[in-house]
Amino acid sequence: MKYAQEMIIVHEKYGAGAEVSTNGDVYSYGILVLEMFTGKRPTDDMFSDGLNLHFFTKAAFPERVLQIIDPVLLKETHDEDDGRDIRRTRRSDDRLRKIHECLVSTVEIGVVCSSEVPSDRMSMRDVAAALQAIRKKLIGS
Repeated sequence: MKYAQEMIIVHEKYGAGAEVSTNGDVYSYGILVLEMFTGKRPTDDMFSDGLNLHFFTKAAFPERVLQIIDPVLLKETHDEDDGRDIRRTRRSDDRLRKIHECLVSTVEIGVVCSSEVPSDRMSMRDVAAALQAIRKKLIGS
C-alpha cells in the first residue's frame, strides 16, 4: 500500500497525463535528498492535512536543520564500537560549524529542488555545482 501512495505522490508532481520532464526529475531528486537527510519518507503517517516532507523540512530551515536531520547521520564512527554524536563531542568549533553549514546547504538543495513550482527548482547543473562547493567546504579540497 505504501508503494501505491508513493506512486500517487510522484504522479501528482509530474501532473496527470503530463510528459515526464527534467523538472519532474529535479523534484524527485529533491525529495530523495530530503528523505536521505531526514530519515523520513513522503508517505510517513506524520504527513497529513497538508503537511508533507517538503513543508516539514522547509519549516525547520535553516535554524532548526539539526533537529530534523536523521540522528544516524550525526554520528561519527572511529571504531565499530565508538559511535559518538557530533553534537556532543569536543571537536573543534570550526569543524562543527562546517558540518552544520554543509547540512544546511544540502537540505536547502532538497527544499529548492522539491518546490511545488517547477520554475522555482534548481537546474541539475546548479545542483552539481552546489554539491561540489559543499564537498570542497567539508573536506577542504
